[in-house]
Amino acid sequence: MLSGLFGSDRRADSGVTTNAAEPVEYKGYEIISQPDNQSGQYRVSGWIRKPDASGETLEHRFERSDMLPGREACDAMMVTKAQRYIDEVGEAMFAPDPRRAGESE
Repeated sequence: MLSGLFGSDRRADSGVTTNAAEPVEYKGYEIISQPDNQSGQYRVSGWIRKPDASGETLEHRFERSDMLPGREACDAMMVTKAQRYIDEVGEAMFAPDPRRAGESE
């Protein structure tokens, strides 16, 4: 009964990953929005992918702290932020993380 007063919604469980959106092509990269549904808000997250010279697909998990109330707005922000990230970082996003150099492979 109280859940209705406080906006609780069992369908919007914290951290539920939604279906991936259609990929958006940008400068040879694919941007795929796949936000996490966290209590009815959507966290900007997804994937940036690009085929390398051998045809293998390079992949980078892209997550931000931004939360939006609507899926469409979240998808749009994911694309905008990923485009900026691609422009700033480029292929370096696929390099191994030096902070994990000591971890076993």
